[in-house]
Amino acid sequence: MSIVMEHEALIIGSGFGGGTMCARLSKRWPGKVLLLERGKAYPKGRFPRSPNDLASNFWSPADDKSVRPSHVLQQKTNKNMLLGMFDVRSFPRMDTVTCAGLGGGSLIYANVFLRPSARLFEQNWPKGLNLQTLAPYYDVAQSVLGARTIPPHRDENDTRFILRTQAFQRFAAEQNLPSKLADIAVFFGHDYSYANQPQPSEIGLQEKNRYGAVQTSCTYCGECDIGCNVHAKNSTDLNYIHAAREYHGAKVQTQTQVNWIIPLNAAGEDDATAHGEHGYRVYYVDYSSNQPGSVTTQRVVVSAGTLGSNELLLRCRDVFHSLPAISPRLGYRFSGNGDFLSFVLDGKKEINSTYGPVITQYTDHHLFENHDPDRAFLLEDASVPTHAGWAMATLEPVLDPWDRFKILLSVVKEAICSLYPGHNSRRMGGLINQLLSQDITQYSSVLLCMGIDKSDGRFSLNPAGFLDLDWPQKTSQKLYDAILAIGERFKTFSGGRYFLPMPNWLWPMRHNVSVHPLGGCTLADSPSEGVVSAGEQDRGQVFGYTGLYVADGSIIPGALGANPAATITALSEWIAHGITGQQPDSSLR
Repeated sequence: MSIVMEHEALIIGSGFGGGTMCARLSKRWPGKVLLLERGKAYPKGRFPRSPNDLASNFWSPADDKSVRPSHVLQQKTNKNMLLGMFDVRSFPRMDTVTCAGLGGGSLIYANVFLRPSARLFEQNWPKGLNLQTLAPYYDVAQSVLGARTIPPHRDENDTRFILRTQAFQRFAAEQNLPSKLADIAVFFGHDYSYANQPQPSEIGLQEKNRYGAVQTSCTYCGECDIGCNVHAKNSTDLNYIHAAREYHGAKVQTQTQVNWIIPLNAAGEDDATAHGEHGYRVYYVDYSSNQPGSVTTQRVVVSAGTLGSNELLLRCRDVFHSLPAISPRLGYRFSGNGDFLSFVLDGKKEINSTYGPVITQYTDHHLFENHDPDRAFLLEDASVPTHAGWAMATLEPVLDPWDRFKILLSVVKEAICSLYPGHNSRRMGGLINQLLSQDITQYSSVLLCMGIDKSDGRFSLNPAGFLDLDWPQKTSQKLYDAILAIGERFKTFSGGRYFLPMPNWLWPMRHNVSVHPLGGCTLADSPSEGVVSAGEQDRGQVFGYTGLYVADGSIIPGALGANPAATITALSEWIAHGITGQQPDSSLR
């Protein structure tokens, strides 16, 4: 008998992979595609900003047994469960930060759309899959995401002038390293971002983008990495997913965590010996009602992000035994993409780290030119949100206690003297100005690096059935040493008082922090080499199963050195083309 499926396709996750697949598959099967996202939707103005709300804006459901930082565990103890945006996990020698929310990682990434070096595809990638093959898909993805460089400025008094960009470019020139403005998926107005016009819209002007979603021309507030409350960030909920819902009737269900997937047999029953030819049943929990549920579908696309996809498939194979034929290579070739965050504090050259989009340019350190596989990385500038600047200001007494003490004595003296008649007191504004002078964010720099680590980590499950990671950090030490060295050189360039790597890196922790985890469900030519097929006829399909696909950062076979959003989206476009047979274009119609 024939089985009536509730959906033609079900997509798990809504980031660059899931958003792309939702748009493309819903065009192929209008009204018959369902997207499940574990996090919440964030309409304009709904991202947390107060200290209290930010302190609990983490992800850790009631039954979560993942290893998390102490401050997250404390908040969970206070609230029983956390269903916020930031999914922070602690593994041996590696911490990760990912996102839960409609739009996935696109909600908190730094907007950069950058194609990797062509030579990267010569290392550990399947035969025939290279930059040239993927070029048309990169082109479409860049058009959909509206990625262009920052708009030009007239002079240093122009509101579009970003001092930080100029400083990083001067450093690159001093070091004899190439520097380029980055294409960033930020809305600077419909015509600039989508029609390739030379002039942006007025800062703060609201317009509809090419897909009909209302956005705001970037306000240069530096809040890209904590969710853009004015929707100037071209996240997938404002393009791919918006088009899927508005044009093709895709259904989107948020606050829904998928627990396991099982194939169906010819009778429509759960059957772990089947291989997907009769469809799948997907089991989930709905956090909005705290109720379990299930749904049947002809095909499943796992786009839960590198951590989520590996965890889900490992559980299906090793705990529920519902997908026992998945390759034994599942979990291998994890990469942190060489991510490394550091700071140069209290320099002599003004930087103004609270103004502009988070990243505006990149400096090439032997990744694209003069390639050095052991030390190849990019250095990118970074901004911090204005309210984080106030927090950074509290460091000033620690960095320069004597000067701060003298200023405080001066202010106290002035306040006492003002009590006496006839004293020629300065106005209160002058006292405040003295206290706030030499703002540390004006003279400090945030250095973002990513490079070619050895991609030799391995995911597994801990005894509680949650993701664990073995990260052999020392094999990538040459890369980290090169990054530390350029940080010291930047300190000299800016006249900085201190160069400080991310605190997690300091002894005795010595942890890396990755916001771009990759691998584990890697593309390959055979199941002995990876988990997902790179074959022309079954692009992105899990070896051993029909109609089960993976499309997110987990399929990338190793570090890119470049920001991975462009490659994740291009690969997802490539996979969707294989599934639907429809050539993708940027209209999404």
